[in-house]
Amino acid sequence: MTGFVVRRLIQVLLALLGVSIIVFALIHLVPGDPVRVALGTRFDQEIYDRLVQRAGLDKPLLEQYFSWLSNALTGDLGVSFRSGRPVTAVVLERLPATITLAFGALFVALVISIPVGIVSAVRSGSKLDYVATAASQVGVSVPDFWAGIMYILLFALTLSWLPPSGYVSFAESPWEWVRHLVLPAVTVGLISGSILTRFVRSAVLEALNQDYVRTARAKGLPESRIIRKHVLPNAWIPIVTVIGLQLGFLLGGVVVVEVIFAWPGLGRLALIAVQDRDFTVLQGAVLYIAFMFLMINLVVDLLYAYLDPRVKYE
Repeated sequence: MTGFVVRRLIQVLLALLGVSIIVFALIHLVPGDPVRVALGTRFDQEIYDRLVQRAGLDKPLLEQYFSWLSNALTGDLGVSFRSGRPVTAVVLERLPATITLAFGALFVALVISIPVGIVSAVRSGSKLDYVATAASQVGVSVPDFWAGIMYILLFALTLSWLPPSGYVSFAESPWEWVRHLVLPAVTVGLISGSILTRFVRSAVLEALNQDYVRTARAKGLPESRIIRKHVLPNAWIPIVTVIGLQLGFLLGGVVVVEVIFAWPGLGRLALIAVQDRDFTVLQGAVLYIAFMFLMINLVVDLLYAYLDPRVKYE
């Protein structure tokens, strides 16, 4: 197990290196001068030249990349062109909001998908199965920006039950933290839940058609025991895989939902960085997103051995 973890961590580092190269190259293909945009109406040629030299933008691209990489290995991702703050501090400031929304949306998705997917598979071909399948199809098809706006109109502006936008930290007020989280988490969670429902149904249905389930039924075991002891343990691996992918997607930032609800997450930060041509912030945000996604994949791989004793890592 230790050897497997070490190899995977090395793969994570190599993947991050590849991501950094691709992002750095793509960023410099985007038209626009970050220093010129940062100065705005205060443009002065002398100040401009000094800032370009301080940022190292007058050097060849290859030299710029290796300079950035050597600093990044020490935890220094550079300084924001727009605000002048360290990129690491800017990204870490947005991280709690991103994690809050991701796990809040995942909680909503699991509450919906696990029971609905299991019941839909167990009662395959019934009216309940058709309703669940149709509902999941609608959930996947509805645009998140439209759903978010409708929730704001109904629950915030019409009923005044919940705030329409913004973010409050848990330390500041746990109750307001929950109230501000509900609408964006439900908006994203219903879509993720619809996707997961279909995968849960498929995984459970496949397990129900296996020979060991027919043997258990032939022995006269109760259906609830068959589902709990034989079906679910064998269906968990594909389900956990999809859950990991969904969580990685959510941690990457749901840009449209974050913009609609003025949620200060990494996705919105990356969007603002693109608009401001703030290349250092954009590269730092993408690197953090890639790191979180890769670590989730590692955790999912380790969960395989826990869920299925037949899986061995050496």
